[in-house]
Amino acid sequence: MSPEESGKPARLRVSAETTQILREAFHKIDANYRNDHYGLYDYARAVTSKIVPLEHFYIGFFHGANRVRYPYGYDNGMYSDPASHTYGPHGQAAWLLKHRQTYRMQYDNGAALNAGVASGDTSRASADAVTTPLFRRGRDGEPMVFGMMSMQSYQPNAFDDNSVRAFEWLADLVARVLSKEAEDLDALRRLPADVDDAPQLVTADHIVELLSSRVADVRQRAQDALTAPDPGSMREALRRIVAECQQLQSDLVELTLNIDNGPEERFRSLTAAEQGVAVLLSSDLPNDQLARELGISLHTVKTHVRHILAKYRMAGRGAVADDVRKHLAR
Repeated sequence: MSPEESGKPARLRVSAETTQILREAFHKIDANYRNDHYGLYDYARAVTSKIVPLEHFYIGFFHGANRVRYPYGYDNGMYSDPASHTYGPHGQAAWLLKHRQTYRMQYDNGAALNAGVASGDTSRASADAVTTPLFRRGRDGEPMVFGMMSMQSYQPNAFDDNSVRAFEWLADLVARVLSKEAEDLDALRRLPADVDDAPQLVTADHIVELLSSRVADVRQRAQDALTAPDPGSMREALRRIVAECQQLQSDLVELTLNIDNGPEERFRSLTAAEQGVAVLLSSDLPNDQLARELGISLHTVKTHVRHILAKYRMAGRGAVADDVRKHLAR
């Protein structure tokens, strides 16, 4: 009887040494990184490097209609600045969303990898790459891809089946940690709106408050470093400042994942012609001026406006104009 037939999960086919590394990772993540995303990503990268030599590692999350935000990256022993990119129909991100499985460079000789935005040392081309999707349960209960974890090497044939299976297992563990936090937040959001500690969508004020507080902490550490008694103490203080800045950058990118995507999603639900009307509608122009600006009839403008209002389901064109402005300001 197979493991599937018996109802038991199939054993991961990895070496005994790799199994020991993954067991240790499971317990350390459970104990230390449940609420420390930067630490979680950094540790996942360190665990991977125990199993296989790697030169480039990153974690990215899908956001909005065509964007990926990368809160953590590491290349050739150096921390990479967080980034945000839009993706097209032929790159690795689109490949993951379509196939919903791990991408290996050998599948297409790197075509999908090279069709996307380059990461890491852009002066060198990756010779081997493995990128696995991160899944969480969607609103309909079905698994949905919400991010990706990637390891790459500038050496060919760097990743064997043992390292790929271990990497997939580790990515699944990272995804489950993040999913549990997201599910907890969703549970809180379902409570009545007047509950004091109910989580809210991120606003500019939240970002400003976070930046102000965290930069104040870094500034205080810098001031303390100035009075360090010896060069060794100063180097250690500066090392901690660098680490805190890296974590702050990562946290800010992740914070943007909680920004309301509604304006973008509503705008993208419009046809190209309706989007053109909506952009001018955001300037509070009357219908006759909209018609003159666009070179179309007043009847056509009224039809487009009616369709836009129906799709936005808001109380009047003023509310729609405000929502379109939010999208255009992103």
